[in-house]
Amino acid sequence: MRKYKHQFNRRDFLATAAKAGAILALPQFIPARVLGKEGGVAPSEQIVMGGIGIGNRGTYDLGCFLEEPDVRFVAVCDVKAERRRAVKKKADDKYGNQDCATYRDLRELLARPDIDAVLIATGPNWHCTAATLAAKAGKDVYCEKPCTKNIAQSLELAEVFRRTARVFQAGTQRRSLPNFAFAIDLARRGKLGPLKTLYAHPYGLATKTSGWLPPEPEPDKEQVDWDMYLGPAAWRPFNKALLDGFNFEKGGGLVGGGCLEWGSHCVDLCQWANDADRTAPVEYEPLGAELHARYANGVKLVLRDNGWLPLGSCPVRFEGDTGWVETGDDADIVASSPALLEGRGAKIAGYPANFHIRDFLDCVKTRAKTRADADTACYAHIACHAANIALYLGRKLQYDPVKNEFIGDEQANRLRSEALRDPWRI
Repeated sequence: MRKYKHQFNRRDFLATAAKAGAILALPQFIPARVLGKEGGVAPSEQIVMGGIGIGNRGTYDLGCFLEEPDVRFVAVCDVKAERRRAVKKKADDKYGNQDCATYRDLRELLARPDIDAVLIATGPNWHCTAATLAAKAGKDVYCEKPCTKNIAQSLELAEVFRRTARVFQAGTQRRSLPNFAFAIDLARRGKLGPLKTLYAHPYGLATKTSGWLPPEPEPDKEQVDWDMYLGPAAWRPFNKALLDGFNFEKGGGLVGGGCLEWGSHCVDLCQWANDADRTAPVEYEPLGAELHARYANGVKLVLRDNGWLPLGSCPVRFEGDTGWVETGDDADIVASSPALLEGRGAKIAGYPANFHIRDFLDCVKTRAKTRADADTACYAHIACHAANIALYLGRKLQYDPVKNEFIGDEQANRLRSEALRDPWRI
């Protein structure tokens, strides 16, 4: 959303008029849409956007952005030629032109001064690095999750967006859905009594280190840029099986299952319910098929796959001294007392991103904080990464969320970060 001031004085006008001659005698018609009338949005109020890494999830997000009348999508960057062509066609069909530019290197897209904001929907391996480069280039960022690869990146993400004063929205869209917001409001307003235990669905607690698959012939760089696909991750030979889905990209080193994928949704909601958006649990302990964490205020966080009511994916449960509430993606809410459900809002099943994306766009214009800003994402991800490390090491860990280090555990502290491949160090 760029606004430019042009100096155009009377002398300039007269000189131009003299040259224009008969052209000025013709009636001049300005389309109403240019003035923001008839449902159009004036150019000065449009948010000019580009996209980086637009695969399956990114295509859905892009569809939501294209539905917004104040968005103008002008460029896509992807390491795959097939995706670049598909996204260009989607945008060009929307606007009835051929204006959507394509790039293989995100730095070329970020160098464009006309782009206000970017959608980042690469694999998780790239999320933090791409978002950091975007912020330093003066762009606001909507970034899919998981947003970071480790604890160190989480802190770096928050710091760069504070320093650059850019707007950031993590793709944890359940923060913008009424059933989750209602359940969290019950917890935050004391309707359940003092909070005791929060439950998050991690969708798998397995951890492992990433490895190599057998080398295969590397494709032409214009079709699939394997080096750019790896980006900051450690080099490994090309194998087509690594190109799609969530594989080593989750961390590049320590790969967690749901602790980062579903966990970055469910743990994030538990953080919000506990007024803990600017901190993280201080203790993490693997206990059988569960991971138990504890906050400094005594509230327990339990990551578990089983024991849920049939309320759809991504369920959360909040328990207090006097009541409990549970909800999930089917948008139903179950509580210990029917009275707790009085005044609940509309039921919106599934997990649409439209509301979350609208929040981002509004904040781009107002410069307010989004519902899932970089600081919020930072600590929700730290909780997931710390849980992953405890699971990987198979032991109880103590964490200091002020110093952001594990207490008395050198091995755990070494897992807070990993080396990034040149030239992608941030």
